[in-house]
Amino acid sequence: MPRVNYSSFSPPARLGLALAKLTRLLLAINPISRRQAQAVFIGMGLSLGLLGAHLPAQAQGMRIDITGVGDRQIPVALAPLLTVDPQNRALADTVLEVVQADLRRTGSFSLLPVGPQNPALSENTPVNATLFGQWRAQGANALVVGSAALTPDGQLEVRFRVLDTLKSEDLGGLVLTSQASHLDARKSAHRMADYILERLSGEPGFFSSRLAYVRREGSNHILVIADSDGENAQPALRSTQPIISLTWSPNGDRLAYVSFETGKPVVYVHELATGKRSVVANYKGSNSAPAWSPDGRQLAMVLTRDGISQIYIANADGSGLRRLLRSSAINTEPSFSADGQHVYFTSDQTGSPQIYRVRIDGSGRLERLTFTGGFNARPVVSPDGKTMAFVARRDKKFLIAVMNLETQEERIVSSGPRDDSPSFAPNSRWVIFSSRVNDRDLLSAASVDGRVRSRISLDAAGIRNPAWGRIPSSK
Repeated sequence: MPRVNYSSFSPPARLGLALAKLTRLLLAINPISRRQAQAVFIGMGLSLGLLGAHLPAQAQGMRIDITGVGDRQIPVALAPLLTVDPQNRALADTVLEVVQADLRRTGSFSLLPVGPQNPALSENTPVNATLFGQWRAQGANALVVGSAALTPDGQLEVRFRVLDTLKSEDLGGLVLTSQASHLDARKSAHRMADYILERLSGEPGFFSSRLAYVRREGSNHILVIADSDGENAQPALRSTQPIISLTWSPNGDRLAYVSFETGKPVVYVHELATGKRSVVANYKGSNSAPAWSPDGRQLAMVLTRDGISQIYIANADGSGLRRLLRSSAINTEPSFSADGQHVYFTSDQTGSPQIYRVRIDGSGRLERLTFTGGFNARPVVSPDGKTMAFVARRDKKFLIAVMNLETQEERIVSSGPRDDSPSFAPNSRWVIFSSRVNDRDLLSAASVDGRVRSRISLDAAGIRNPAWGRIPSSK
């Protein structure tokens, strides 16, 4: 496609030309009607992918397929949790199964089978040279031992320790207390897996986190909140109109998104604990692409109140609105830097969608970050501020790329052909995104080094537009 210089056209003409060009690109990602694309694109960017073809009704089966492994796999022996009361066996088995599944998802561990032991292993097993040597001889670099029991008040108590058999070291453990239910046992398991991951790899855990995504069920669009592995999915909002651009507040207590329930795109903030929703942007034209500041006090948004998509900053309740830049180009899809001092965004000011950043106060020069290819958009900065994920068009495919913000080195971490909506895990080491594969919408995840990839799919329904967030510390 020839490069277009928009500078010689009036602002309305530039908007029309840019909209036509970008609409063609977006239609290649996910086929929707041109009328829908043009009606929604202004200020919406790649979020249009959610407005795709009708999807079949929901099925309950969730499947995670994992490909690839890390640069090294740590052999770990996970001993069955010791239980005194046979009634606790089911909960103990649930914990172990979830921990195993979590660790496998990382591609960083090979799990060794552990049969019945005599005497049975637990967190009280004496730690000595004989124990370390025994498991080292069986090929284990680490051994995890523990127990599960009910407390006098009926709580489930999981105790465990992580042992480094190579260094003959006790790496510590936790005591996790929860309700004695299958769901709460899963939560304890995620916390246990977080601890094991961090102690053995140095990588912060991310299993005790949650996903938000949109599922299409007949004519309904359903906002769903689920655990990091896709389990425990709960509907938070149902609408006959699209819900897009999901983004978690930094501490995970609120979700901002765009809903079309009033017939136009409006930005809402949703408190998950109470179900309370509030409108933060409902101006003339389009209101879209919310992004939280690192302290959770502000939102960046894209509005067309001045006739063209521009980025605005407001307080989290919508007050104090101000325009970030004065530009005749389309500026959209903002993302705050981890220190809150910059905003990254997509702009067509050079004739094609590319990614830029600017200081939050509007001072300093505008800096372009992407130069490879004619389409780079939808930037999202990792919570640690070291990496930016974005959508890149390469060889006619829409792929997820990550950039090291210090070196500006780029790496493609997805396989396409229609990937979009990247979102970082709270530990900054993983990216989740929407994929369209064989005319089905599903979620994919990849490690930032691109070595490990997974796909989350429902048996029949389509799921899109994911956002990865923290679980509030008060929960």
